[in-house]
Amino acid sequence: MSAPDLLTREYRTVNYVSGPLIFVERPRNVSFGETARITLPSGEERTGQVLEVSRELAVVQVFEGTSGIDNQKTSVRFTGQLPQINVSLDMLGRVFSGVGKPRDGKHEIIADESVDISGMPINPYARDKPSDFIQTGMSTIDGLNTLVRGQKLPIFSGSGLPANKLAAQIARQTKVLGEKEHFAVVFTAMGITYKEASFFMEDFEGTGALERVVFFLNLADDPTIERLATPRVALSVAEYLAYKHNLHVLVILTDMTNYCEALREISTAREEVPGRRGYPGYMYTDLASIYERAGRIKGHSGSITQLPILTMPDDDITHPVPDLTGYITEGQIVLSRDLFRRGIDPPVDVLPCLSRLMNLGIGPEKTREDHRNVADQLYASYAYGRDLRRLVAIVGEEALTELDKKYLAFADEFERKFISQGDEDRGIGQTLDIGWDLMSGLPEGELKRIKLDYIKKYHPAHRAG
Repeated sequence: MSAPDLLTREYRTVNYVSGPLIFVERPRNVSFGETARITLPSGEERTGQVLEVSRELAVVQVFEGTSGIDNQKTSVRFTGQLPQINVSLDMLGRVFSGVGKPRDGKHEIIADESVDISGMPINPYARDKPSDFIQTGMSTIDGLNTLVRGQKLPIFSGSGLPANKLAAQIARQTKVLGEKEHFAVVFTAMGITYKEASFFMEDFEGTGALERVVFFLNLADDPTIERLATPRVALSVAEYLAYKHNLHVLVILTDMTNYCEALREISTAREEVPGRRGYPGYMYTDLASIYERAGRIKGHSGSITQLPILTMPDDDITHPVPDLTGYITEGQIVLSRDLFRRGIDPPVDVLPCLSRLMNLGIGPEKTREDHRNVADQLYASYAYGRDLRRLVAIVGEEALTELDKKYLAFADEFERKFISQGDEDRGIGQTLDIGWDLMSGLPEGELKRIKLDYIKKYHPAHRAG
């Protein structure tokens, strides 16, 4: 093997290959994180990134996979640059691979500038407090777990539940009230099947939503290592749109469990000591480096809001991926298998759901003055109705009082009319009015969490009389 040329830093010292990694011997002046160009014996060029470097070895992850790489004629050139992506406003309405290459058969993007995909950490002092309501058109989110500009609110799903359908619906319906023309969606799909990819494409093209969407698509048979770059590439584009062009950007990341599986696979290839369930010990830090790129910055009118979607293996919310995600993010939306079996669409189980920033984005001049009270009363009434279902299973419905039967009927109607909405796009006013209509089935004296003034103003009985 030839010695490296110190001027070009090109090496023919590939020692061995392990999964998506190649190991280059005797590196000189090579930096962690820099980009490498790998030239195969056939002349094909691939892109890589330095994961680890020492006196003896440089570990390079190859984004396009390592098939065809040998240790005789393959050369590796280190560029001295961090991985970058070309960005432009023309990316809106386009479909790209996980590393930012056009996937829709159209021309390459004419770049306004190139940005580092790792992004820059937001100085906590420069962060602005999230305070503006984002309308997703979904009653369970807007009414009970409100999404706020700059928030990160994950959706926890089980295998086979319609999380992707919910994601597509949110992508096409989401808007900032009064500022529709300044809103964009960066939709990031990682490790999905061709069937799922076709669903997203048909949905976005059929509804016209693709015009304001930048779609990054990493399929299940694409190189694993590309999956690790995909969310960072997408967030770099989101930062460009938000902070250079003052757009309100919603970043949807699906499926973060596939991302974490790729992280575990690469960790195994690097022969690292595994942590809980085989995932690397630094997974919390790695996820935080993605989630914490959401937010608002003082002096910029644009913002980045994140909706990560992840599948809970065996519906286990204590699994490392949802568990660590819950620590970093500001709440969660949980899908229920029981509701799904009963035909509720979307099957959102509102009781374990939470939006920690909800109070910052609701109220007068944001949503409506009665919003907080209505949400509290709906939660309390539905929770009591659910408890009564378990009681009925033991003692029978005959043992219930007339008031208990009204709460039981409320729980059924709440699921059928409030949670289940199909493809309907509901404004926040419509969502709150549906809540009032449901509460009208209960005696006014039971509405203990709502101010009397709001009951007189919004209760259907008072509106009618």
